[in-house]
Amino acid sequence: MSEKLDKIDLKILKILQENSKITNLDLSKKIGLSPAPTLERVKKLEQSDIIQSYHAQVNPQMMGLNVKTFVLVSLAWKKENALNNFLEKIGKIDEVTECYIITGEADFLMKIVCRDIPTYEQLLFKTISQIEEIERLKTLMTLSTVKDSKILPYNYDEK
Repeated sequence: MSEKLDKIDLKILKILQENSKITNLDLSKKIGLSPAPTLERVKKLEQSDIIQSYHAQVNPQMMGLNVKTFVLVSLAWKKENALNNFLEKIGKIDEVTECYIITGEADFLMKIVCRDIPTYEQLLFKTISQIEEIERLKTLMTLSTVKDSKILPYNYDEK
């Protein structure tokens, strides 16, 4: 689909990634089109699944969620249905906010967000480590966030 995107579409995508609350009128002014064709283009980007959703970016610390960890998970592949069972169990743990299949030293990388270290410890020992499909866990504790860009690395001025 990216080859069908023109300069205006790319401008819309960049602006909406920077501020999804922008009004259609303000967006139309920034891209140099009237509101009706601007809205039409946004709807087309949504229908083609290039724009998947709109979200409020919430500050975790303001919500009392002060611990963010990344956990490397190696599965016990010899267990029957290991992958599906693991995915089903992880899907039910709200603190696991992201989970990726990866290559390298582990099979999965999970991002976990929770209130504090005792909460994380409880989650790790009482919930995650009890998933029998997990063979090995390795926690990487974050100290601070130095970059958290929500804008995809794409040359928006390319066309």
